[in-house]
This record gives sequence, structure tokens and C-alpha cells, in this order.
Amino acid sequence: MDFLKKLFGGSSRITEGDPDGLYYYIRSNQTGEVIRVRLHRYNDLSQSDDEAGFFARKVAVGSKSFDRIEIGFTFDKKRQLTNADVTGGQLVGRDEYEAYLAGHGEA
Repeated sequence: MDFLKKLFGGSSRITEGDPDGLYYYIRSNQTGEVIRVRLHRYNDLSQSDDEAGFFARKVAVGSKSFDRIEIGFTFDKKRQLTNADVTGGQLVGRDEYEAYLAGHGEA
């Protein structure tokens, strides 16, 4: 939990003009490509069976190598990220995503 607060500053990433978008960044274990994943705060999150929070599942696909990375997100009742289970990659910060784009001429 502390790791997630440090990574996201205690709240989900919200970009200007997209108040319902939750953005997370995943680095592929296979190629190192960093992929941005967007979740819609209300449409993509499903209530958990015990009604203690929400969850979402996504498959991120790399644009360069077409890596498939599966992510299971869990959120509390306030839709704040509490855990991310990533298969084939790891959760990284926005700064690593921007550095990846800059290093590959995509910024």
C-alpha cells in the first residue's frame, strides 16, 4: 500500500480534461516497453462480490512488440487503487513512461 501511495502520490492519476480517466503505466518484462493503460472511473470498475471495493481487469498490448500484459486492479470504495497484480510486466510511474517516450522519439 505504501508503495502505491509513493508511486501515485496517494491518489490516482488524473490528467487535465479527463476527470474520469485513471491512468497507470506498465513496463513489459519481455521488451521493456512502457504502456499507458486508461480505466474509466465509472465504466471500467466493477463492484467486488463482498461490496468492499471495486476491481478491473485489463490486457495491455505493446505497440512495438505486441506484448500482452494482464493486469488485475483492485480499488477501495473511494475508487483509490489498493493493489495491481501484473502478469508479464510491472507497474511503473508516469515519469518512467515519459522517459520511455522521450528516449524513443515519441514525446
